[in-house]
Amino acid sequence: MLPAAWEPGAVESELYQRWVDAGWFTADATSSKPSFSIVLPPPNVTGSLHLGHALDHTLMDAMTRRKRMQGYEVLWLPGTDHAGIATQAVVEKRLEGTTRQELGREAFVEKVWDWTKISGDTVRGQMRRLGDGVDWSRERFTLDDGLSRGVQTIFQRLFDAGLVYRAERLVNWSPALQSAISDIEVSFRDVEGELVSLRYGSLDDTEPHVVVATTRVETMLGDTAVAVHPDDERYAHLVGTTLEHPLTGRRIPVIADDYVDPEFGTGAVKITPAHDPNDFEMGRRHGLEMPSIMDVEGRITGTGTEFDGMDRSVARVAVREALAAQGRVVKEVRPYLHSVGHSERTGEPIEPRLSLQWFVATETLAKAAGDAVRDGRTTIHPKSQEPRWFAWVDNMHDWCISRQLWWGHRIPIWYGPDGETVCVGPDDVPPSGEGWHQDPDVLDTWFSSGQWPFATLGWPEQTPELARFYPTDVLVTGYDILFFWVARMMMFGLYVAEADGRAPVDAVPFTDVFLHGLLRDGEGRKMSKSRGNGIDPIEWMDTFGADAVRFTLARGANPGADLSVGDEHAQASRNFVTKLFNATKLGLMNGAEVDGLPDRADLTDVDRWVLDRLDVVLAENDALLDRFEIGKASELVFHFAWDEVFDWYLELAKVQLGREGDEPTAPATRAVLGHVLDVLLRLLHPTMPFVTETLWTALTGRESVVVASWPTHSGASADTVAARRVADLQRLVTEVRRFRADQGLRPTQKVAARLTGLSGADLDPVAAQLLSLARLDEPGEGFAATASIEVRLSRATVQVELDTSGTVDLAAERRRLDKELAAAEKELATTTGKLGSAAFVGKAPDDVVAKIRARQSLATEEIERVTARLAGLGQG
Repeated sequence: MLPAAWEPGAVESELYQRWVDAGWFTADATSSKPSFSIVLPPPNVTGSLHLGHALDHTLMDAMTRRKRMQGYEVLWLPGTDHAGIATQAVVEKRLEGTTRQELGREAFVEKVWDWTKISGDTVRGQMRRLGDGVDWSRERFTLDDGLSRGVQTIFQRLFDAGLVYRAERLVNWSPALQSAISDIEVSFRDVEGELVSLRYGSLDDTEPHVVVATTRVETMLGDTAVAVHPDDERYAHLVGTTLEHPLTGRRIPVIADDYVDPEFGTGAVKITPAHDPNDFEMGRRHGLEMPSIMDVEGRITGTGTEFDGMDRSVARVAVREALAAQGRVVKEVRPYLHSVGHSERTGEPIEPRLSLQWFVATETLAKAAGDAVRDGRTTIHPKSQEPRWFAWVDNMHDWCISRQLWWGHRIPIWYGPDGETVCVGPDDVPPSGEGWHQDPDVLDTWFSSGQWPFATLGWPEQTPELARFYPTDVLVTGYDILFFWVARMMMFGLYVAEADGRAPVDAVPFTDVFLHGLLRDGEGRKMSKSRGNGIDPIEWMDTFGADAVRFTLARGANPGADLSVGDEHAQASRNFVTKLFNATKLGLMNGAEVDGLPDRADLTDVDRWVLDRLDVVLAENDALLDRFEIGKASELVFHFAWDEVFDWYLELAKVQLGREGDEPTAPATRAVLGHVLDVLLRLLHPTMPFVTETLWTALTGRESVVVASWPTHSGASADTVAARRVADLQRLVTEVRRFRADQGLRPTQKVAARLTGLSGADLDPVAAQLLSLARLDEPGEGFAATASIEVRLSRATVQVELDTSGTVDLAAERRRLDKELAAAEKELATTTGKLGSAAFVGKAPDDVVAKIRARQSLATEEIERVTARLAGLGQG
């Protein structure tokens, strides 16, 4: 028994728990069914799901629910990421009256574990609210024992192969975190800085000197060279000489390097190898010294100047003033807008810093990742994202994997008293004794999450799950992290598979990568916390229900395309949910049945038409879903449901059922109506699970739509006669409805009418439907037509004469129609004039010309329609 209205909050939680308790989301590794598997991109354990997560989860849940209905053994494996930087920062802020240093490493890590157990429940609860059909029995965490074993194993393998090494390199450094951070944790923003032009060498213009410009004047304390282009004749005499550093007294060389652009600025640049990526590479090429002039907190250090101990921002002003006092600031300091990298975690400008870190040598690993896409073992959707993939993996720099944190996988390296370095695997006993100690750093979170597709299935052990569900089928994520996460999973997956002896086709971690676009607000701006334009999916679900939120996101989700959403979109989806609920309830009230379909010969044109349309939708929907065009598939089903089933078939079916369901067509129509609703609910279930479960079980009396079969098209030939008749009927009803609206007639007001031409149009079989839907009565005695309309159909023209006496102001109607006719004639003149111009037709793009022709055709049709309407009004 259905409730009076759909109230999602009253049923969603109970329905979800019933699905979980029934075990329908729990995968069976021993099943003989074909397998389908997805691993959930793990959200941060300390966070909560934002709308981007909700989009990801909706798409994955839709895919897995469909595959389950198609007869696959489905594993959707959930889990969370320990999120090293974010989690440690959260817990540090919660410390009262102490610091992590005072607590000590062991006690602090214990507090973080306690916090993750609490915060992890937040994410789990939100996933349940959304309806995620995940296998909770296999939930994983990037720091659980199994993942830790995998991390140690792959680190040791890479270390033994020489693919993990320790070196002093330039990294992104966060002074606030006192740690290296990854590229994905750096965002670039335009900052209003200042451009300082300073003079090296003599202050006498006749003596050797060079002018360079910089936006970070404080870094000149670490300058070890001035560089010019080898072909720049202005400075050829200086190359190979040295200049005195104005503030430290050191002598620094003038070098020549092709990297320098002689056309930019003065054609000379200062070189600070320890604090600039390009300068670092130049320093390596020329064997320059690389003194680091900042400590881990971003304070000047080791320069032997008065600036030591100053914060970098304070030193920037102090150094500029000291140079100005010497007369070395040669131009007025001016504002300068430039792009500066900032930490996503702390908001501060990051500092390029020379630091001793652990790296992964990526050249061979990245090549393998590129080849897997090139040879088709993994397909990226949309294909247009492939060039970005190749640009990244074909030019990848070695990857810094060490972080100066306490929360995370500690690097499994032990150092001995005599300089020994030992890598310890999961089954090895760490060396002990005086002088032995473990590396204090932890691994980058992306290092552990890079093993997610296979380590979550039990690797390095050869488990039944790994054999059954790996490689996984689809990875769903946003195109913005294609490189940062997807590439790492591909590199690690291929590496361990080769070591395990897997066939190349089974080596990739996933066979398809579905990259959806970014969420944007109604004005097209990317949603973000900083802009304050983000949407909380929980608040949306509280307001509109989980089904409406999911369907809103699904309708905009096509490979690579950004989607704009706002409250109006969620409200429209809620309206659709309500319409679906009411339509199914109406079907039940009219005795809709799902016990099978009658022979097609026993069906009306209307019934055959809707079944044929349903068959077409089923085929198109499957084709779209197989191409990951979920947005287009959702639009297709939405418009079929609303525009054809709700707006037309339900109304037509009412006529065939009769008031008491006693029409001869009623039994067959009940069966067709029940079948259409049954199939429609199954089609919508993957994106709208809660309302479809409620409606489908009420309609069918069966256990659950979760385990129902996925509907497939029959492949039967369509009834073209029925399609033509219904199309003509729709056009005729639409024209009569438009005329009635033009006259201001109430929708329920019946008007006597005489129709001629129905037989010629072959519409006699649907005459009853026409009269009902157009709200027309048979003409009685004394019928006198006061208005008429002609409607051109596929085989004939139907004349509809109406007695609107007492209902229409004929004079006002003629004035309104005269205005419409004048507008249409003006449009026809405009379009005809353009198309008659050889210059326009010859130069305008084809699509523009086509649009003008379409406008001309519409104007012609409108003139014919209005002229016929005026003629129908008569002269009175």
